Amino acid sequence: MLSAEEQLKIISSGAENIVPLDGLKKKLEKGVPLRIKLGVDPTAPDLHVGHAVPLRKLRQFQDLGHQVVLIIGDATATIGDPTGRNSTRPPLTSEQVKQNAATYVAQAEKILDMDKTELKWNSEWINALDLPGLLSLMSNFTVARILERDDFNNRYTNHQPIALHEFLYPTLQAYDSVCVKADVEIGGNDQLFNLLAGRELMEKMGMEPQVCLTLPLLEGTDGVHKMSKSYGNYIGLTDEPADMFGKVMSIPDELMIKYYRLASTVDVDKIEELEKGLADGTVHPNKAKRALARNIVAIYHSEDDAQKAEEEFDKLFKAHEIPDDVEEYAVEFKLNDDGLVYLPALMNQLGMVGSASEGRRMIDNGGVKVNSEPLAPKTYNMAPTVLDGAVIQVGKRKFAKVVSK
Repeated sequence: MLSAEEQLKIISSGAENIVPLDGLKKKLEKGVPLRIKLGVDPTAPDLHVGHAVPLRKLRQFQDLGHQVVLIIGDATATIGDPTGRNSTRPPLTSEQVKQNAATYVAQAEKILDMDKTELKWNSEWINALDLPGLLSLMSNFTVARILERDDFNNRYTNHQPIALHEFLYPTLQAYDSVCVKADVEIGGNDQLFNLLAGRELMEKMGMEPQVCLTLPLLEGTDGVHKMSKSYGNYIGLTDEPADMFGKVMSIPDELMIKYYRLASTVDVDKIEELEKGLADGTVHPNKAKRALARNIVAIYHSEDDAQKAEEEFDKLFKAHEIPDDVEEYAVEFKLNDDGLVYLPALMNQLGMVGSASEGRRMIDNGGVKVNSEPLAPKTYNMAPTVLDGAVIQVGKRKFAKVVSK
């Protein structure tokens, strides 16, 4: 096992907060495997590289010889995490939770060594709480303490409703840490209050408190907003290799090192060399970004897929060609009252965008071409004779040839 100082350098890379830093160092100096906790609520089925950031940090701990504990919050998901919300989150049904959890576990298997991972479901201990047990647990926190959370405080100040069950969430997340005897808990920087609540509860129960490690939210390909499907700036974990490669290549240069630290498997020392080389001009940004794109594609697909994706990228962007293997779709054009096809809906039907509204945004931003010709903003309706046999291009990497049934 590496020394505490060597481990701390790796663990700190990309981290936003480590509370307390000296506490983590003291735990590492014991020279025994620590229990590293990450809790995830399976609230959505579609996952992207931003969701994978804490899992990558877990893998770092795992490679350093520590015990990873991945908690699927099947009980807490039925409450709904109120973090960052200005209204009560609709609770999920147990069936929705079960379906989404399968996706999270599949994601974790691509990153973690599952043979060395404790996979827990927090319904195991939360559903076992009887009323006296729940009341005893809740007595460890005051309403004033819970209202210190920014989102709760803002809603209270602005006279927006806060349901009583929402107060349970940080308490139950804290209880997870007690039940798995966590030494370190990982979360996004928006989760710091919840992580600190776990530390506080462990102290009150006579346990050595956990260290809280938070990670920044990862900006999407636009370099501005956090990665999200709603912004259309996401790199999906199920994206095709060529699409994934191209999306990574589209991120702003200034975000490269952050992506290296949070989303890649590259060693910390190598990342520091790259950062220095980019700063002094000895490393070309395009070369560094290509290496990053290959690395990310290889994580979720394979090395061969990464190489082929790079070749496809060069074909598209160096030769400006339409790929030879564009998939053909036979569709029945739906005509409006003017006898035209509503293109955003057709793009959604083809799976090129997540919704018709996303399709409109792509058109308005100049991101859609028909037979290599860019569409002007607001060009939503097109004649079926124009679309029949045409190649539609969305963004830089999505192509589809449509023919009328």
